[in-house]
Amino acid sequence: MSASNQQALHGAIFEESVMLTIEDLSRMCAVDERHIVEFVHEGVLNVVESTSTEWRFSGAALRRTRLALRLERDLELNLAGVALAIELMEELERLRRKLQATL
Repeated sequence: MSASNQQALHGAIFEESVMLTIEDLSRMCAVDERHIVEFVHEGVLNVVESTSTEWRFSGAALRRTRLALRLERDLELNLAGVALAIELMEELERLRRKLQATL
């Protein structure tokens, strides 16, 4: 493979057990906090802990938020469409795992 065909992949390992604030999610996904609030109200994201001043999300919410944003952008889905698409994708994954367990 020539040097011009090689591309470096950059990534970071993220612990899904970490708790994130709405500010963390907003910053990590480069989206306004209001958008995160809309995801919560539509059921795309679940708040794990809630205090009078702050919401906390599981680390898995980062992956889910990024997926939701890609669905909005790439497929031009509205919030309800994003919620439905994610629900169907998760159901498909559950069924695949169940099928693998029976084989």
